[in-house]
Amino acid sequence: MRVSRVTVADVGFLADCSGALFWEEQRLLIVSDLHLEKGSSFASRGVLLPPYDTVATLSRLAAVIARHDPRQVIALGDSFHDRTAHERLSEADREVLAALQARRSWIWISGNHDPALPSDLGGVVATEVAIGPIVFHHEPTGRSGEIAGHLHPKARVPTRGRSIERRCFASDGERAVMPAFGAYTGGLSIRDAAFARVFGASTFMVHVLGDNRVHAFAASRCY
Repeated sequence: MRVSRVTVADVGFLADCSGALFWEEQRLLIVSDLHLEKGSSFASRGVLLPPYDTVATLSRLAAVIARHDPRQVIALGDSFHDRTAHERLSEADREVLAALQARRSWIWISGNHDPALPSDLGGVVATEVAIGPIVFHHEPTGRSGEIAGHLHPKARVPTRGRSIERRCFASDGERAVMPAFGAYTGGLSIRDAAFARVFGASTFMVHVLGDNRVHAFAASRCY
């Protein structure tokens, strides 16, 4: 599996095609917007989706953790789709999560969907974490050194006479917005004004998630 590099404030990260970032020097894995139990949340409102999103998301998370063997994991908010989603986790899913947390530190960043996470999930809960020049939190503000989620970036890129639309990382070298990791999460086009507010007038790159590698494009090439 080939990876791309994303640089934020002179720190280099590996961009994994799962949608995770890995900071090799810190042995730190970052994921964003897992939205666990989104399917059960929709079902409670009469919108029936196959109830397998949590299993699929945790399976993908287990794979990327096995690939990089991080010492620490930071989940950048909206790890759970609503305020009570953690209560709907099955016992099997709780066991999987506990196994992923074993022998490593784990930080849950609170998001707008899950602003008050309980202490029994394992790990610790924070609103923001700073490591060296990098600050991790949920909603992007545009400040230098920031890695955030929330916007679920996706890009449509032309290829061989057609186009494909995929989730992506967005970065201008000073800040980055991560793709949503969850199985049922949608996306917001990087042409949306929300990204202009984050990156200003600067030119930014998108790192598009492919099946076996991450592809880098200038955002101006996407639509």
